[in-house]
Amino acid sequence: MAQSDGGLASAASQAVLFSSTPMPEGSLTVRGYDFNNGDVDYRALLASYRTSGFQATNFGLAVEEIEKMLKARDQPVPPEAQNSYFKEPEDGQLTNCTIFLGYTSNLISSGLRETIRYLVQNRMVDVLVTSAGGVEEDFIKCLGPTYLGDFALSGRELRKKGINRIGNLLMPNDNYCMFEQWIMPIFDQLLEEQKTMGTVWTPSRIIARLGKEINNEDSVYYWAYKNNIPVLCPALTDGSLGDMLYIHSYKNPGLVVDLVQDIKRMNRQAMLAVNSGIIILGGGMVKHHICNANMMRNGADYSVFVNTGQEFDGSDAGARPDEAISWGKIKSTATPVKVYADATLVFPLLVAETFARHTAAKHCNGSL
Repeated sequence: MAQSDGGLASAASQAVLFSSTPMPEGSLTVRGYDFNNGDVDYRALLASYRTSGFQATNFGLAVEEIEKMLKARDQPVPPEAQNSYFKEPEDGQLTNCTIFLGYTSNLISSGLRETIRYLVQNRMVDVLVTSAGGVEEDFIKCLGPTYLGDFALSGRELRKKGINRIGNLLMPNDNYCMFEQWIMPIFDQLLEEQKTMGTVWTPSRIIARLGKEINNEDSVYYWAYKNNIPVLCPALTDGSLGDMLYIHSYKNPGLVVDLVQDIKRMNRQAMLAVNSGIIILGGGMVKHHICNANMMRNGADYSVFVNTGQEFDGSDAGARPDEAISWGKIKSTATPVKVYADATLVFPLLVAETFARHTAAKHCNGSL
């Protein structure tokens, strides 16, 4: 019996304790931040994410990917690309890496609006893509505040009080009433210019005009207008803006919005890009619209996705970057990153570690 037990132990040992092959040269070891080092160094803390594993490591990889975009963007534009770029009067100045930033409407409802505004105000991105809510919520915040609430608040009770819930944010319905009072005269003017001047209104032209009219430095789209950064919104009618257009079509019918001109504008931004970098917060329409435009140039060079979507249901929102590679939306030679996280947690930290640090470094060396 003892000999038999010894044989079993030997078999178990061989099964469990067999030798490993050596790890590839340069393999990183897992190590997090050591809080014993005195006062917390937040830059070192965020840098430690790269070797912490799981989504912390993906955060570190996303930092590296955005740094690649910014390094490419700092390089001079090749003369041949510069000479062929200006196809339309609305096209802005070409950079060596065109950065597309996409985000869903809830992120403008949240405090992430101020992070996005910072990027647009300082010309750190070249093209914005969002949904109707991502446009209107920015203007509505200039007219009335959004408040913090709670995910567990009763929808029935809020409805009685005329308060709309966006997750744990609260939007008084009066804000939408103020939005209607502000935007209807602008729609009247757009219609007048369409009739008398032959102006062709597209979603991006309407958003630029609204950015001009709001004339408020808190607004993302005020700065997009000032800096000639196009804002593409193919689903302009899917929100309060659509409600306003619907009501206006009865009060003062005739305003036409041309979507085809904007798909030409969007695809042109991608096709004429020397290099293309995409940063997409959330999923749905904004994610697909940016990726699809980049398919026209056989894929983006640099890509970062931040969302909580999963791929098991086949949704584009949850698809990993590798699926986009199969469509030619991201180059097969690229090193794309997906961070599985709430963008309100992650994106300000990404901006702090990339865009903000990059700008600070340029100020220090006198290049700005």
